[in-house]
Amino acid sequence: MRLLAVLIGILACGPGFAAEPFASASIEGAEGIVPGQQVRVVVDVFAPEFFTSPPQFPLFDVPNALVTLSTDRAQNLVQSIDGTQYAGIRRSYAVVPEKAGSFQLPVVEIDLGYSSNGNSTKAIVKIALPSFDVDVSSSQAATPFAARGLTMTESFDRDPASLKVGDALVRTVVVFAEHTQAMLIPPVAFGTTAGVARYEKPAVLADGVEQRGIGRSVETGSTRTETVVYAVSGTGHFPLPAISYPWFDVDGHVLSAATLPATDVVVAQAAVTERIQPELQREVNAPASRAWRGWLLVILLCAIDLAVAAFAWWRLPAIRTWATRVRERRRNSPRRRLGRIRTIIRVGDDLAVYRGLQDWSRNLGYRTASEWVEAQACPRLSAQVVILERRLFRSRDMQLDRAALASAITLPTTDSWPPKRALPDLNPTAEDPSLRPL
Repeated sequence: MRLLAVLIGILACGPGFAAEPFASASIEGAEGIVPGQQVRVVVDVFAPEFFTSPPQFPLFDVPNALVTLSTDRAQNLVQSIDGTQYAGIRRSYAVVPEKAGSFQLPVVEIDLGYSSNGNSTKAIVKIALPSFDVDVSSSQAATPFAARGLTMTESFDRDPASLKVGDALVRTVVVFAEHTQAMLIPPVAFGTTAGVARYEKPAVLADGVEQRGIGRSVETGSTRTETVVYAVSGTGHFPLPAISYPWFDVDGHVLSAATLPATDVVVAQAAVTERIQPELQREVNAPASRAWRGWLLVILLCAIDLAVAAFAWWRLPAIRTWATRVRERRRNSPRRRLGRIRTIIRVGDDLAVYRGLQDWSRNLGYRTASEWVEAQACPRLSAQVVILERRLFRSRDMQLDRAALASAITLPTTDSWPPKRALPDLNPTAEDPSLRPL
């Protein structure tokens, strides 16, 4: 009987021992890729139970292509295979081919840690990234800039048609494009104008910029901001040439151009006004008048100081109470409490960390830390709290990732507060009394 029970236990645990982490990769929109277009390679990494350390996605080199790791936030996934639940994390690479041809992506090795039968296990997952082909469209230029939804806007710090000699005109041009990176956006060609000196400032690049589109839609892309200062030394009419900015639309597969109209700069002669010398009138008793005014000002300031001191002395208890309340409110502000709990997690022992989580939960209105963790619905937070409770109440065979636990605790939003209970607690506490004090 004992041998039969052992065999049945081994067969029942067989799938758990066989569960191993794995990964998959795919390319979004692999059809019709042109040179300069950003190709998004999506990689999903799965591990049984939960991750004890996040996957480390390495960078790799591809000839004639620029490869970066997307700055988008990682997505958490959940998948069940043969009765085993897997936790997943999705990240993406941005690959920009520089010319036409076939691009073979390499095999990458991803380091991670996961829970196996209650133990933290390190593993390396190998994944062969898919390849893709790049073709040159018949309407595409030799050295294109491919993107989506490109717009170009300009602004001036003053009216260009109402300048005076010696004024400087600042022109700002912003190029916004989707599905690309700011460092890939080419510079703007401003052209030259006779009689106008042009000084260009370094371009400002930014990724992850939101711009309102048609209706209420908000598009996210990258921007290149160019600032030019024009200086004119003489009067006259100076036309700034129109700007044409060519780009390739990956949606319509057509060569497009964003344009800005020509601008007329009109400079007039600065107005010359006749200067009138002021006449100084002598005062009869100027020294005596100034001395009297000075003494009057001193007496007035002393009276104000005495009134303020008397009021402060009269209201001293109220002022002290107010100052104490302000200090306590500042000390117990959400950001300061968040900083204290993160400090305890980094330097405190396991018991101090657990007590800090209990205090943090009660301050948010939850009765226990488990209730607060369940309300957050954060797999990373739940995993670290389970490890902490295991180290305190069971065994210390697992290592607590203090950095992951600290980063998983964030300030609560309006929707994350616990719902108000219809009935009071059976055992009221000092923090949430149900009866008035006698």
